[in-house]
Amino acid sequence: MTAPRICAVLPTYDNPRTLGTVVAQVRAHLPDVIVVDDGSGPEGRGAAAALAREGLARVHHRVRNGGKGAAVKDGLCLARELGFTHALQVDADGQHDTAEIPHFLEAARAQPDALVLGRAVFDGSAPGVRRRARLISRFWTDLETGARVIHDPLCGFRVYPLDAALSARARGDRMDFDVEIAVRMVWLGCPVVNLPTRVRYLTAEEGGVSHFRMFRDNVLISWCHTRLCVLAVLRVLTGRRLRAA
Repeated sequence: MTAPRICAVLPTYDNPRTLGTVVAQVRAHLPDVIVVDDGSGPEGRGAAAALAREGLARVHHRVRNGGKGAAVKDGLCLARELGFTHALQVDADGQHDTAEIPHFLEAARAQPDALVLGRAVFDGSAPGVRRRARLISRFWTDLETGARVIHDPLCGFRVYPLDAALSARARGDRMDFDVEIAVRMVWLGCPVVNLPTRVRYLTAEEGGVSHFRMFRDNVLISWCHTRLCVLAVLRVLTGRRLRAA
């Protein structure tokens, strides 16, 4: 089998203080980086454009903000057009421990058909509501897949096999995307590898910016789980599996 060709896809929206650092850290492990600027303001857009000028990343600018999911989907499509087989998704806000990238790449190369998911290991900087949200979301994905196969449906640190990811046709364009695409890929028969990964929430002084909107995004995630649960029931009733045997 041909060795996987892996690039990194970084969605960004107004992360001017952390974007360059994250790209540099990722490039220490992967030379090919795609940055998708999701309609940032002048400062964020300028930070992304600077990376392109310096040859540090291929940058795709979205005309207007469409959400994290929309940005990632654009990045996945571009990655496949460029001939890559896999994409490492990393958030641009600096919360992910990029020193752990080699473990994710090793897992993807060892099992190229697998979806490699990060399972967040939080330190004291994590808001309590984020911890609870993951427990709730995991409860629902266990139901939707019929097993405890997705250990953290909300962590945005992961590696996608591109053909399967794009075949999943996830509809979510915002924070619901990470949940939906993982469940749909399991339904397609993708095995899942879960890896623990340290997550730290940066302070505002460090450039940390949260685009999670408590009401809007919780509603979107709840609606996503409602749709997925209904579809899961229909799959069972029509004799289709929720996951590979």
